[in-house]
Amino acid sequence: MRDERQNIDPALPHVPDGARHTDARQRAAVRLEHDFPFDPSYGHRLDQLLRVPAPAAPADFDEFWRARHDAARQVATDPAIGPLEEERDGVRIFGVTYSSVGGVRIGGWLVLPAESAGHGFVIGHGYGGRQEPGPSVPLPLPRSAAILPCVRGMGARSLLPGIPDHADGHVLHGIDSRDRYVIGDCVADLWCAASALLQLVPSLDLPAGPRLGYLGESFGGGIGALALPWDDRFAAARLAVPTFGNHPLRLTLPCVGSGESVRAYHREHPGVTRVLRYFDAATAATRLRIPALVAPALFDPAVPPPGQFAVHNGLAGPRELHVLTAGHFPHADSQTEYEELVTASQRFFGQHLGDRP
Repeated sequence: MRDERQNIDPALPHVPDGARHTDARQRAAVRLEHDFPFDPSYGHRLDQLLRVPAPAAPADFDEFWRARHDAARQVATDPAIGPLEEERDGVRIFGVTYSSVGGVRIGGWLVLPAESAGHGFVIGHGYGGRQEPGPSVPLPLPRSAAILPCVRGMGARSLLPGIPDHADGHVLHGIDSRDRYVIGDCVADLWCAASALLQLVPSLDLPAGPRLGYLGESFGGGIGALALPWDDRFAAARLAVPTFGNHPLRLTLPCVGSGESVRAYHREHPGVTRVLRYFDAATAATRLRIPALVAPALFDPAVPPPGQFAVHNGLAGPRELHVLTAGHFPHADSQTEYEELVTASQRFFGQHLGDRP
């Protein structure tokens, strides 16, 4: 296997901003027992991970994404709320549908507080899709509304003929064309989700413009990084174990996630790298200037940590690092670390979204 350290830029600074408990988590990651035929830490310790760079952007990277964003903002999302499905943690949870690019109808859930909404969130999901709102509720801030879409082809409510509903197939759908690659349309589904939320909860659309928060994990972290630089309706984001970071490096690293499907395809179709350059979450992060809390893992068999840290390292705006021992891998401290991340998220969004009357 090619040495992934060839893709580490030694000129990048060691910037452990916001990292907490990292020494203990580094020791814990080294001790994790597993039966994978590869090392899910990929031989990297924290100081090395903090030096993994973002790949350079194609010359028309910004133009490509701004055009896609402009097209998504023109969509009449026509959101429709379904019946009340659940009531807990001070919120009511409804089914919701809305239109996205290409005339596709997207399904998901809408969360409304008992009182008038003071904050709004768009919440992405992992590459397992979304079958229910799950632990995304309660939300990081009180009196918040949220939309939890199932992006096209994924989850319980956005299955579509012709688009595989499993990660290994979904990640390859349309991959030979930057204009037809499903990942670009999934990013548009997030932009349209924000439009739908603001239409359904008009109190979130302030005179100075909306200030939405974004939460995404794994797949949701990766497409969130791709979506956020171009949309000024978002004011802060949390990206946990984000995927799609540093594709040139990811193509050298074995894993058990969707990246392995891309690696196999790349072996037979090396020209696909020309498309992947436009869908690199770390490259997009170099355009992201809103405050971002990134929670990458030191050990992850599904999303290689070097790619996760490349997203953090590439961020152009204020950033906060919250290091996890492992991602996509249960361990003795998983629940404790999750609770700490929830607490960090509450503080982070409270700081950056601010108080609302």
